[in-house]
Amino acid sequence: MKVPFKIPDSAQPFFIEIGEISFFAGKFFKEVVKSPFEFKEFIRQCYYMGNRSLLLVGVTGFIIGLVFTLQSRPTLENFGAASWIPSMVSVSIIREIGPIITALICAGRIGSGIGAELGSMRVTEQIDAMEVSGTNPFKYLVVTRILATTLMLPLLVFFGDVIAIYGSFLVENFKGDVSLTLYTNQVINILEFSDIIPSTIKSFFFGFAIGLVGCFKGYNCKKGTAGVGKAANAAVVYTSMLLFVIDFVAVFVTNIFYDL
Repeated sequence: MKVPFKIPDSAQPFFIEIGEISFFAGKFFKEVVKSPFEFKEFIRQCYYMGNRSLLLVGVTGFIIGLVFTLQSRPTLENFGAASWIPSMVSVSIIREIGPIITALICAGRIGSGIGAELGSMRVTEQIDAMEVSGTNPFKYLVVTRILATTLMLPLLVFFGDVIAIYGSFLVENFKGDVSLTLYTNQVINILEFSDIIPSTIKSFFFGFAIGLVGCFKGYNCKKGTAGVGKAANAAVVYTSMLLFVIDFVAVFVTNIFYDL
């Protein structure tokens, strides 16, 4: 008689957590269509996650544009292809580098912040008090934050891409005496909708993943102050891993459409 396949004991917590996150996501989709909608809290979270992340995303994007161009220019000059730098840098940043780096930055800042905030509310029994008072804490705390991250991350990615391309222009202007008009024309001429649309779509999924994992870890935080730190740390680690998985799937699906 065949012995049925059994999941190893060491892997069981991993699959249990995947099931719990899936159930948590299902509850989000169920609550998001119910009224009333916490519009004021949603706007507040959009401001907190979007406006307060601009400086960090801008500085990171600017440095990426500088470094990427400085590293690529010597190699391309050896092949006599220095004129292709604006095209190469813009396509690379918009297709891949900009979205994933911005998402990782936001996972560290926003994801950990959500995990710590909701974890503190769970530990201090504020969430329990909201339930007792008749307020729906899931809708007020979780739905608004996931929607805010889903909406704000594509905007932050766009902002970071523009700053990164401008940083690349500064290097080209200094090294190759390229004017802003010429650089901008080369960037616009090389970019197509097939470069912009897939990266924008996957940015929404990145934002959803950051909000979902951060809220899940914070909302289900264990008792004690140590649990808050664990929730914030786990939110960053799990989100970072999930971002790479989503990115791989997005690139794989996009390449299939390119081949058709």
